[in-house]
Amino acid sequence: MENKRLKAKTTNVVSFVPNGDYYYNIALKAIDRDEMDKAYKFIKRAADLSPDDAHVLLQYGILEMELQNFEHAYELIHTAYSLEPNEAEIIFMLAEVSGCIGHIADAQKYAARYLEMEPNGAYIEDASEILEFVDYVGEEIDDMDEFEGAKHVAQEKARRHMEQGDFQAAIEMLEQMIEEYPDLWNAYNNLALAYFYIGDAEQARALLYKVLRENTGNLHAICNLTVFAYYERNTEELENLLSILKKIQPFEWDNRYKLGATLALIGQYEEAYKWLRSMSKKGYEGDPGFYFWLAQSAYFTGHEAVANDSWKRLIQLDPTKEGMEPWKSNEGTIFGDSAENHREFIIRQLSDEHESSRLFGLFLLKRSAFKQEIVAHPTILDVEKFSGLEKLCLAYALEYDFNKNSNEEKHFLRFMEVAELITETNESISLEVAQILSTWFALGEIAFQQGYAFKNSAALAAAVEYSYNIALEKKVTKKTIAGKYGISTATLTKYSDELYEFIPADFE
Repeated sequence: MENKRLKAKTTNVVSFVPNGDYYYNIALKAIDRDEMDKAYKFIKRAADLSPDDAHVLLQYGILEMELQNFEHAYELIHTAYSLEPNEAEIIFMLAEVSGCIGHIADAQKYAARYLEMEPNGAYIEDASEILEFVDYVGEEIDDMDEFEGAKHVAQEKARRHMEQGDFQAAIEMLEQMIEEYPDLWNAYNNLALAYFYIGDAEQARALLYKVLRENTGNLHAICNLTVFAYYERNTEELENLLSILKKIQPFEWDNRYKLGATLALIGQYEEAYKWLRSMSKKGYEGDPGFYFWLAQSAYFTGHEAVANDSWKRLIQLDPTKEGMEPWKSNEGTIFGDSAENHREFIIRQLSDEHESSRLFGLFLLKRSAFKQEIVAHPTILDVEKFSGLEKLCLAYALEYDFNKNSNEEKHFLRFMEVAELITETNESISLEVAQILSTWFALGEIAFQQGYAFKNSAALAAAVEYSYNIALEKKVTKKTIAGKYGISTATLTKYSDELYEFIPADFE
């Protein structure tokens, strides 16, 4: 995709407060400098601030196409089209992204429409190539329902809500889809998952049984019932469903992926590896989730080379997962390389009676390879019982945007910045660093509740680490710790004294 497709909008107003246009123009400048990471960051922020701006959504979609995130690109560009249905550039891009996800008939329709609108336009060669390709494949094209694009976008939005833990929004969207398309079985399946994740297992099961009554043998419904039985520890039902799954021989990629991922999730690694590996051998190009489950099932069945190769593919698609291999929790010490790789430790923290431990667990969740699994689990995170501080920490773990004009949220981010500094300065969350962080969350929880501003993050991080070492009677000097965090010994002393005021009674 050429950068010429990213065109600046004209505006007569320059606002002092950063808005969608502000971030949009910064993104375009980053593209001109070929700083694509920055461009992506700023265009995403622009879309967050201007969700109804078709041009912002279009450019965001183009960047997602560059990164080969075609499903999200399609959602963005289709939404831009719904806002500006007569914009030629949007129509061409909709043709191109439709072709990328296999909606060939739509690609043909929109490419032809673009050429009618812009016979001398910038993309006439690209649009003509799309039409030539359609002519080449000819009769192999399946006609699509005129509402197919809208359904696809709605499903993608619902899926994204679920991935972010916003199950109520997903439920509202999926229920509307079912009302409009009463035989859209994958919407029923996703709606069942959403209900299960908010704790309404009865409604979730009712939906899946409806699917199985009216669409006999629906593999996704059987897989979802299996996941429910696994989470609820219903051994008898799990064994019965597992016996069914092991007899199924799916042909379609989607069904193979669902079966393999379900089997991997419940620990049936041999069967999971068989299906997922058969897909990769036949050239299946999966999403990050596919390579995650393939890597995990490969590792736990002794195919370490495949596991490592699959994880490398995952890192290419999602660089944030680097260093988060699930099997690292089995290596070396109790934490392997770092505590965020130890699933059971995180769950213990999240289930602890002390709020500070739960805050620490949420901090670990932010960087854990198990984040999606734990967030989706119906019982580990009971958000309805969360305190205000826990909700902030969960939002931080899910990487939501914060309002930095709010003193409470600004202080919270500084609270988290101390934890981040401790982690970064020590390079990994070893057993000792985990204990330092645990101390910090115990102190920080009290400080936050008392309105403490957390003004000097480096000094606070140094003060916590120094206090921890002194409590264990380790031979460490203020000069050493102060130098480690780039502050003076006087500053370390000052903040150590401030932290002393927040020591819990049971610490003394």
